[in-house]
Amino acid sequence: MIHEVKGDILLSHAQVIAHAIAPHEHFDKGLALSLREQWPALVKDYHHFHHAMQPKFGDAWVWSGAMNKHIISLLVNEESPGKGEKRGRAKLEDVDRALRELRSLLESERFANLALPRLATGAGGLDWQAVRPLIEHHLGGLALPIYIYTDFEKGMQAVEPGLSHSSGSKAEKHSTGSNNAN
Repeated sequence: MIHEVKGDILLSHAQVIAHAIAPHEHFDKGLALSLREQWPALVKDYHHFHHAMQPKFGDAWVWSGAMNKHIISLLVNEESPGKGEKRGRAKLEDVDRALRELRSLLESERFANLALPRLATGAGGLDWQAVRPLIEHHLGGLALPIYIYTDFEKGMQAVEPGLSHSSGSKAEKHSTGSNNAN
């Protein structure tokens, strides 16, 4: 079942987070940057994968991190001309192919649940009204909860039916007692 939620996807209790990237992703903007900051090894591992496999548009790559968290990168955005420059747009046919691949991965790996943003609507430039039906078509019939983060709110734990341990509250920052000004 698909649930639309509001909050910070990095605070999701879902086993898998999926997101859209370009094949030569720099992980320097938006959710990709946040993922890089949260899991720096993800970027190194992705670049190794990209160099070894030369993935194509519509492909998906699975990264497994600490505490059984998995990140699935869906390659749907066109390349940017250079680092720091605006990325190219995504194409609906690549999103369609990537969602088909995502469904296959979710079924074969038997993942329990999935969180994803409004795929390819940020850097990808697509209209959410065109992308959402594709998500419903490919993922709607799965027997696992899917949480679409339609509204981002940094530091806010979303209410994920069947998963959430809190009720949409701000995540608490735990202090170690040191006063580092990083």
